[in-house]
Amino acid sequence: MKYQKFKSAKWPILVAITFAGLWMGCQKDPMNNLSIDDTHLYITNYDTTVNFANYKTFSIVDSVALVSNTQGNSRELTPADQALLQAIISQMQSRGYVLVDKSQNPDLAINVTKVSNLYTGVSIYPGYWDNPLYGYWDPFYWGYYGYSYYFPPTYQFYQVNQTYYTIDMLDLKNAAKNNNQLKVIWNAQIRGEAVDDPSAVNAEIQAVFNQSAYLKTM
Repeated sequence: MKYQKFKSAKWPILVAITFAGLWMGCQKDPMNNLSIDDTHLYITNYDTTVNFANYKTFSIVDSVALVSNTQGNSRELTPADQALLQAIISQMQSRGYVLVDKSQNPDLAINVTKVSNLYTGVSIYPGYWDNPLYGYWDPFYWGYYGYSYYFPPTYQFYQVNQTYYTIDMLDLKNAAKNNNQLKVIWNAQIRGEAVDDPSAVNAEIQAVFNQSAYLKTM
């Protein structure tokens, strides 16, 4: 009886797995149908000990820091960068924070960095000898007795271009209490294809603030 119960319990699961496998095997590769928006990934982190309602004012950088392994480190203000900074300002103001100049002792400071790196690599497919004694398709098949054949290694070069934004919110209000260190209390990363497209940045900033409901003055 125990054996019968074991079989009856497992059978529906096996059927489900079988049909799921057949169904998935008939589907198109979802990665081939992704839109640019579908590739975007939004990562937000914050200090859980912080009450963001204790901050009232903020200031933001006037340009975007560029960190690149091909262009070096610099600052820039492309149309996309400018639109992104303005989108951050609008979102902060909608949460009740007041924008002030950096000379007015703001409670919060916002830094924006764009990381743009180009990586080059090579993949190697090793060559192999086919041994007539145990090869899958040895030369005997073609009538060449005593022969073997050789497939040489092949090399494929590739390049990967990675561009993403990172946004850091610094606590200026309590800097003196934090041993004169500027503490990051919120961070957001925007990754994916064409994240620096001017037409995309408003939706990107909206997404990271949607994930950060705790950013508000009350």
